[in-house]
Amino acid sequence: MEKIPINRLIDFSPVDGTGNRFAIFVQKCPFRCLYCHNPETINECSACGVCVEACPKGALKKESGAIIYDESKCVGCDTCLRVCPNLSSPKTRYMSVEEIESRITRVRPFIRGITVSGGECALYPSFLEELFIRVKRMGLTCLIDSNGAKPFKDLEYLVDLCDGVMLDVKAYDDDFHRKLTSKSNAVVIENLDYLLSKNKLEEVRTVILPKYDDQNRNTVDNVSRIIGNKSRYKLIRYRYYGVREEGLKEFGKVIVDESYAQALAELARKNGCVDVVIS
Repeated sequence: MEKIPINRLIDFSPVDGTGNRFAIFVQKCPFRCLYCHNPETINECSACGVCVEACPKGALKKESGAIIYDESKCVGCDTCLRVCPNLSSPKTRYMSVEEIESRITRVRPFIRGITVSGGECALYPSFLEELFIRVKRMGLTCLIDSNGAKPFKDLEYLVDLCDGVMLDVKAYDDDFHRKLTSKSNAVVIENLDYLLSKNKLEEVRTVILPKYDDQNRNTVDNVSRIIGNKSRYKLIRYRYYGVREEGLKEFGKVIVDESYAQALAELARKNGCVDVVIS
């Protein structure tokens, strides 16, 4: 029975796709985004023990080379996440499809579907396939929230099975993408074209960053020309909340102005994007 590392489950989420959704955040991501708001999902726990000493409620202990998490003692202060030197979480659990299905069943009457996010959920395609098959039997929809690091053309069965992919396009310029994420965007752009051809592009998202007007415009201009009226384009204003020190040094403790994002949204609309939203 396959089990994968799950960072957290959210029974009801109004922001992870259309409608009220059950959101699943997996652990591990091949990108290391400077402005990541979930940096604790990037790596798996190394059991270094720093969090054990920092936990104010004694909810963590190190035993047999692993960190043991006692959920009953946890008060959700996230001290463990803030002190972790490894961009991971001691709260991660390995779960099976059956265990997640059981959680979904409890809230099924109140949700439209599920969204699998991360980390990067496409790292676990066989797990997602089995989960989606079971969820669709419940009459629910299945969305994938991805940074596009894995080539979806190699995961055709999963793409056909899901109801759509919400794809991050962080930068159109490859060098800038490497600066932001430590990786090339070649596969991301390939995925953009592929998902459009399969009519499986639920939404494209780009974070609008401070201090990089030329790059913001380049990305919005090119991406909006590619997607046209075939997908929603969401422009996300950079917010410093939760961004680690490395990102704060690059972008600062600011929130991108809505009027600036509106100007970029208008550029996208001029390029044929009918459905442009700002968050």
